[in-house]
Amino acid sequence: MNRIRKGDQVLVIAGKNKGQRGDVLRVDGDRVFVSNVNVVKRHTKPNPQANQAGGIVEREASIHISNVQPFNPATGKGERVGAKSLEDGRKVRVFRSNGEQLDV
Repeated sequence: MNRIRKGDQVLVIAGKNKGQRGDVLRVDGDRVFVSNVNVVKRHTKPNPQANQAGGIVEREASIHISNVQPFNPATGKGERVGAKSLEDGRKVRVFRSNGEQLDV
């Protein structure tokens, strides 16, 4: 079970963007893309087939998954995540500190 998934709110705990918070846009293996975090400028060629204009484009670059933690709104901090099985057999992610469920 993945500890971090698309749509999770995470806190960056290491690197130049330490302390910033955002939502996970996508997960690629051991790298995550977080909204409005680690924004870089890229020079792109125009691609008429994809209806894409050229120029300098700002977009999010990936961050290693070990440098982010799921954000717990109850405590206002990033926290570790564990797994728990429910009575009906489903596995859900829970915060280690208070046992609160991440998945709704």
